[in-house]
Amino acid sequence: MNEMVIINVDIVSTDCTITSGSVRIQEGKIAEVSTGTLKSSGTVVDGKGRKMMPGFIDVHIHGAAGHDVMDATPEALHGMSVQLPGEGTTSFLATTMTQSRENITNAIKNAGSFMESQVSGEGAEMLGIHLEGPFISEKKAGAQHPDHIIKPSVELFQEWQQESRGHIKLVTVAPETEGASAFIEEVSRTGVVCSLGHSDARFDQVTEAVEKGARHVTHLYNQMSGLHHREPGLVGAAFMNDHLLVEMIVDHIHVHPDAVKLAYQNIGSGRSILITDAMRAKCLPPGTYDLGGQDVFVENNEARLSDGTLAGSILTLEEAAKKMKQDAGLSWQELVSITSWNAAVQLGLENRKGSIEQGKDADLVLVDEQGNVTLTMCRGTISYNAEEGL
Repeated sequence: MNEMVIINVDIVSTDCTITSGSVRIQEGKIAEVSTGTLKSSGTVVDGKGRKMMPGFIDVHIHGAAGHDVMDATPEALHGMSVQLPGEGTTSFLATTMTQSRENITNAIKNAGSFMESQVSGEGAEMLGIHLEGPFISEKKAGAQHPDHIIKPSVELFQEWQQESRGHIKLVTVAPETEGASAFIEEVSRTGVVCSLGHSDARFDQVTEAVEKGARHVTHLYNQMSGLHHREPGLVGAAFMNDHLLVEMIVDHIHVHPDAVKLAYQNIGSGRSILITDAMRAKCLPPGTYDLGGQDVFVENNEARLSDGTLAGSILTLEEAAKKMKQDAGLSWQELVSITSWNAAVQLGLENRKGSIEQGKDADLVLVDEQGNVTLTMCRGTISYNAEEGL
């Protein structure tokens, strides 16, 4: 039997920490969690007193290491998946862009095919597709190409869902656009998570969308109606509506550190989800890169279009988690919630992801006291080891 035991780790869950515990891993699953030191006839890894957290889940990522979901090739998705464990990410949603119908179809077909052919443990697991656009507002396009924005269409979504082999798990939509209400109601009914974003919606329009089934907010603050004392907008609704889980890009570029703290004080660990919104330039040097058919200029850790518009990020979840912990004074338990557990619950995968429990996938991350990732395991396979330079 293929077995590994990781000893001498502080095992962090959302509500407690087991000090100097051990975890037994068999056939890619967590077989046992112990408060003491487990013995094994197989491989034994000394965690050296580090924190063990569930693997990070990134529900909003476009690319990394020169690859992009819109490349529509298995090589691109594989390249992303093997890069992500280095930042502690063990699973992700392949996120599309607002492009032509043909390009989106190609990307979705490729992603659906890749998802069903992944080799377990080879890299971060693709959990599905996040369709970001084209059902958004022209007023809040951001780096989404305005020429390809269209009204929400249930028929087109159903066509894309079929092309993806049923793997679209999350879709971003502007709730104030024509047809959005019916779209949200129907798509939510099928079990797909509707996320509100790239939107100029009023507070009451967001409330109606939640009543229709919306349960998520795409990158809080960015490209959405802001909080005003006479019109709370989408930001205000995100603060106040307990049905909404809320993404945030914590790179200190997209959102000011004090705005991060303000959001967390209102939203808390139960509804926050850290994302990267990263594009292909992540892990690469400064230069000019493509995002959705537009040139993006990367310099000083920022990715922008020629007019200065932010165009995704080059953020890692490792850095986001460290900044979030610092900005809002999070405990390790709270960090588990916003890097893993909440995303797993939102995607309906809490039975196998998001916590360190017997029977779940062995998606594990070891971090030091500063939050630096030292080892990442994807479904029982060590996919990154900083000490071995992997």
